[in-house]
Amino acid sequence: MNNGQPVIDARDLGDLLGLEPSEVQAKMRQGEITSKYETGQDEDAGRLRLTFYHNGKRVRLTCTDDGKVISTVRTDARPR
Repeated sequence: MNNGQPVIDARDLGDLLGLEPSEVQAKMRQGEITSKYETGQDEDAGRLRLTFYHNGKRVRLTCTDDGKVISTVRTDARPR
């Protein structure tokens, strides 16, 4: 976390999406990688979820509020 916002290293995200770290920032700027940030409510309070979408794939990281990754899920995000 940095100033209350989640931050993920380009190397880590690149590994999860099958990209070189040098591609990550450019693809985010171009809208080829999109993301969603959610904070837990009720029984999920104290957790956050980061979801990244790229090239028909979805990577979801569930983390503690201090940024420790609890789980990582990679799935196909293409419509069926």
